[in-house]
Amino acid sequence: MNIRQKILSGAALTGCGVLILYAAAKTGEWSAGGTVPVSLMDSQSEKPVIILDAGHGGIDGGCTSAEGIPEKGINLSIMQRLRDILLVSGFDVKVTRDSDTSIHDKGIEGIAAQKSSDMDNRLEIFNSEDNAVCISIHQNQFTDPVYSGAQMFYSDEQRGSEDLARAVQKRFATLLQPDNNREIKECGKELFLCYYSKNPTIMAECGFLSNPGEAALLDTEEYQEKTALTIFSGLCDYLAER
Repeated sequence: MNIRQKILSGAALTGCGVLILYAAAKTGEWSAGGTVPVSLMDSQSEKPVIILDAGHGGIDGGCTSAEGIPEKGINLSIMQRLRDILLVSGFDVKVTRDSDTSIHDKGIEGIAAQKSSDMDNRLEIFNSEDNAVCISIHQNQFTDPVYSGAQMFYSDEQRGSEDLARAVQKRFATLLQPDNNREIKECGKELFLCYYSKNPTIMAECGFLSNPGEAALLDTEEYQEKTALTIFSGLCDYLAER
């Protein structure tokens, strides 16, 4: 058993604090100025179900980098790592997909119809629990490759979503991307899952695949793990405050 497995196993007993302290020690470039939450909640019964979505999948690859790296695989890898961290921390976790697939209903033909069905089914999972927090993981893209950095999107339709977005955005700036000064952004109906979810929800754009340097980082297992740990620490901050 390697050191990561040992620490993750121990985290099931001690909660968020161990994992975040481990993350801070493991990722040397994280800002030393960031504080870490030592505990999550006193009552295990108050923990929400965490519902995770890896954006795109199957025939829908999402955006791609200049090197041809599709978004869908990066989203899935980050989601799987975040799921594992949450599970060993004692959370109940649901995911919309855990492989490279679309979750549209069987028998539906045509890309547009399949995408519509896929999104409807993801939303159904997001709304399947009364006490849930939902995170949809994506990557960004822009015509100018100079732009970089994570940005959180939220809907004003769900109470708590803005606080969750702010907590995760702050963690990206203090732990992983010290030059990131992006502001959280309210989404509209075009971000279907984010807008129509009935639970506190964010869409986490973890970086820009149109930026060659950031795309190269996002394609590595090490940076994907750091990204998952960053989202996890922001989630812990949000839950502690809630």
